[in-house]
Order: sequence, then structure tokens, then C-alpha cells
Amino acid sequence: MEKLKSAVPEALKQEIWKSTPTELPSTCSSLLDFFHHLPQFHQMVKDLTDPAMALCCKDQSAALEAKLKGNECFSKGDYPNALLSYSQALRHAPVDIDDMEKNPVAVLYVNRASALQKMGLLLECLRDCSRALRVSPHYAKAWFRRGKANISLGKFEDAIRDLNISLKAEISSSGKRQIEAELNIALDKNKGMGSSGKKRNQNLSEVPDEPDQVKLRCLFKKTKGRGMFCVDDVSEASLVHKEDPYAALVILLSQIQVNSMAVVRVQAPEVRGPVYEPGNALTSSLEQVKVGQAVYVAGSLFNHSCRPNIHAYFLSRTLYVQATEYILAGSELELSYGPQVGQWDCKYRQQLLGDRYSFTCQCTGCSELNVSDLVINAYRCTKPNCLGVILDSTIARYEKQKLKLLLDAPAVYSSSLHKQIEKLKGANINEVARCIFQSDYKLEPQNCLVCGSYRDLEASCAATSQVDSCCKRLQDAIASNEVPNNILQDALRCTDLLRTILHPFNKRIAEVEDNLSQAFCLVGELQAALDHCKASIQILENLYDPNHIAIGNELIKLASLQISVGDSAASDSMSKITTIFSRYYGSHADDIYPFLRHLKASQDVDKRVAFHPVESSKN
Repeated sequence: MEKLKSAVPEALKQEIWKSTPTELPSTCSSLLDFFHHLPQFHQMVKDLTDPAMALCCKDQSAALEAKLKGNECFSKGDYPNALLSYSQALRHAPVDIDDMEKNPVAVLYVNRASALQKMGLLLECLRDCSRALRVSPHYAKAWFRRGKANISLGKFEDAIRDLNISLKAEISSSGKRQIEAELNIALDKNKGMGSSGKKRNQNLSEVPDEPDQVKLRCLFKKTKGRGMFCVDDVSEASLVHKEDPYAALVILLSQIQVNSMAVVRVQAPEVRGPVYEPGNALTSSLEQVKVGQAVYVAGSLFNHSCRPNIHAYFLSRTLYVQATEYILAGSELELSYGPQVGQWDCKYRQQLLGDRYSFTCQCTGCSELNVSDLVINAYRCTKPNCLGVILDSTIARYEKQKLKLLLDAPAVYSSSLHKQIEKLKGANINEVARCIFQSDYKLEPQNCLVCGSYRDLEASCAATSQVDSCCKRLQDAIASNEVPNNILQDALRCTDLLRTILHPFNKRIAEVEDNLSQAFCLVGELQAALDHCKASIQILENLYDPNHIAIGNELIKLASLQISVGDSAASDSMSKITTIFSRYYGSHADDIYPFLRHLKASQDVDKRVAFHPVESSKN
């Protein structure tokens, strides 16, 4: 693939690179004409389609093997890997099977729909069920699974129709009982649902039942102030699914002018019951799961920044772009291609962007000194009560490069460094900022930036390695849903040791505090879980903007625990969550994070219980 890409003449690359959207069709035609006369290109296409290469051929045994692997992952609760295995099985599964009642392709689509449903990807679940029914119209399980997905989406009339068809097609009595139970749920909810509510849900989830190659629309419009970018000039492109054998070729051709983007969904936690009931607090992290790769012509025109001012998200295959701060008309709109300030330090951001996108980032986050980059992986000063930072040599080198750029700037920018320092001094960690930027801005590794105290980083790294192994045991215990007391106590001792080595705002401490919160929640000590969750958030608020989406994700855990223990501060946390998620997702927040609705409902019930306490009976 790289050889094919390198074969493109530099002049042609530049012609395509400089072309405007209206010129793009003609320049791409020049590229395709070049490939048409290139033997390597035809060899690649031949390799992709040659049955002997096993890239496009059907193989029932390979499909069965991938299906069994998917079943194993599903039974363990590893739904993302189950999704990947079922997709792999679909690539190999033969479609020309006579048994139309239970076609293997239809079974795989339903299996994948089950994994998608577990991950909270309801629209994708619905689509796979429809694909299964196109192959096997009388497959009861496909109708049933689609009916359940429609219930979750609030499309109760559709759910009733699907479940009734499933009931007629089902043979076993146990299966009929299960269908009847879901049908009763749909009927009850449909009675209490007004037509306006149904219409709203239909509009939000309005996606046609299309095949793997679908048309996409990028919602994009230049606006003043803060808000969502809406449809104006619509651009179209094709979605490339993982199971499409031509995906790599399509991405290669498109990336010369535009970037392919990962279509992601938030993996919602499984709702087990009201949050205010013991054991139902959410302390696991919300994860984004990649479900496909797509080319958005207009969306690809946004440049990267490690401090973006817009946020991109997906509803089904539609890309929305939301401004996260007030932007002056005519200013550049920048999104993040992945790493951001507060998430990784400058060194790792630059490495990832260089490896993946082949450019050196020069955004404000990577060219200006900031506290986050200096403390996120820093060590603690060995002198008691000193807030100074100790950097390793690699981080110090990157920060020195920033400093040199500022000090070498023209006279017109001579006050830039001092303005940045004053801004940092006004932050929540103003003392740390003050300490970092004194002593003539010297950034020497292994020595405290304030008092010059020396720390042996080799010995410190060895000590943190022991802590890492202890934390790994705790993470494994959390994954198994069983946390022995000895592992929990070891983790607490290791955390205390970690605080003596790492800077108080080092992100690794926040991650360990987060793990401890999960562990204490699992063993039923909710107050301890709440305390560790707060400790983690306090560190993250000093690394990120306090209204960053990363803080919103953590506040969901905090509010969940506060509701569980009856803490009145839950209402303040919920208010912050609403503000942050509205900033990033506008009116779509509840659709992106379905758990939010569950959390709000639990809070409302908790308030009613607190306002009308049940009196104890007298003997």
C-alpha cells in the first residue's frame, strides 16, 4: 500500500492537494487515470479479489471459527471483540444456503446486532436486524431483536409490529413467553406515549435501512458565536465498513485529498436498575467504540488543534460539529484528531500526530507553555512542601523548544510569554504555575524547577514500576467483578507511595484514584468510592478546562455515587454535567449518552423519596 502511494508523482500530489472542492472531481480523475496505467495498482486489485489470497473468498469453516470466537467473547462480556469477530465471520460466510429459516449470514447479523445492543449502539443493532431479515424473512430471532431495539429507541409501534411477527414465527414455548413479555412492555409504553414523543424519537433516529456502502451527509455551516453547525451545502461520501475488502484501497485514494474519519459511538453501560439502589452506581469509564471508517469531504477540511474550539460527534452516520466556545466570525475552526492538552503531554501528542498523520503540530497547545504539559507526567520535588516540578529529559526537551520559540519571537510578541504566565497564575493551581515559571524560565531535567533539588529518576521509575504491577492486579480484579481485600489494601499502600514520587497533579495518580473508586464500589463501600472519585476529578480539573468533556464523563460517576449515598451535592453535579454535555453535544446529549436519562430519572426519584420519607411502623 505504501509502495503504491509513493508511486504517485509529486506534481500530481500537489495538484490534488491544492485543488478546490469544485476542482476535486477532475483532479481525482487524473489520479485514477494514473493508477489505470500503473501495473502495481492492477496487481493490488487482483490480490484483493483473488480467492487464493483469502481476502474476498467465502469460507464456511473460517466463518464458523470466527463466529465461535465471537460467541466466546460475547459470553465473557467482551462485546467490542465479539463485534469484530462477527464482522470477520460475515466476510467469509456463504450466502447461498437453502435453509431460509436460519441462514448462517442472518444468524451472524443477529449475533452482531446483540453485541451492538449490549454496547448501546441501538441504530446499528436495528440495521443489522434488518439485514438479517432481508436474507431470512421468517427468522423469528431477528424480528425479536429488532423489536427490542425499537423499544429502547422509543419506537413502540414499530416494536409491537416486529414482536407480533416474531411471535407468529417462533416455535418454542420458552421463546414465545420471552416475546410476549417484551410485547407487553411495548404495549404498556405505547399507551403512555403521546404522538409528539413518538415523532421526536423518529426524527432523532431517522436513518434508512441501507447496505454497507451508504451515502453520508456532513452538517457544516459557518456561524457566529457558539452553537451547532447545521446543514447548508451538503457533501456526500461513502462509508467504508471493516468487512469491506476494498476499504484500504478507498481510504488510500481518499486520503490524498481528504482524511477518512472514524465513526465512533459511546459505549453506554448496561443499566441494571435505579442508581439510588445499592450496587447500581456507575463507576466504570464511558468508552468510545469505533464502528466504521468514513470519508466526509467537508468535515475533512477542518484543521487539527490540541486545544480545539469545535467538537465532532455522530448520530448514526451523520457527522455533527458543535462549537465548544465563542468563536469570532472569520476565525479558524479547529477540531482534535485525537490527543488533546490534558490528555497526553506534548511529547506523546507530537509522536502520535507524526506517526499517524505525518505532520508536526504547531497549535497553541504545542507552541505555548502550559501547566498541563508540565505536570501531567512530572515528578514531585524531594524537598517537603515544595510545589516544584521535576521533568524527565524527553519532556524537558519538548518544553524547551516551546520556550525557545517564545523567547526568540519578534519584539512585537515580547510580552507573549509573560501574558501566558499571568494567565496560568490565575488558574486553580496558581501556586504551581508561579513555581514553574520562576528562576528565569529554566527547564532542566531531574532538578526541581523551583528550588533545584535533585531527584534520581532511575530509582523513581523503578519504584513506580512496582506500583504499576500492583495497580494492574487491581484492574484485573475489577474486570473480574471480585476485589479481594488484600489486593485493595495493597493498592492503597501503593497509591500512598506513588504520591511521594509523582507530582500531585500527575495524571497517573488520578487514574489510580479512579480505579480505587471502582474497587470500593464493587465491595459496597460507596462513601470510600465517592471520596476517591472526588480525588481523581480534582486532579483532572487542573489538567483540563473545568468544562471539558473529560470532566463531564467523570462527573457522571460522581453524581451516580452521590445519588447512591443520598448526598445532596448530586444536584450540583448534575447541573455541571448538563452544562458540559450541552456544550459538546447540544440537544443531542441524551441521545449520545442514554445513561444520562437514567441518571436524571434516578435523581428525581431520590428527591421524591427524600421529600416524602416513609415512616417506620410502630410496634
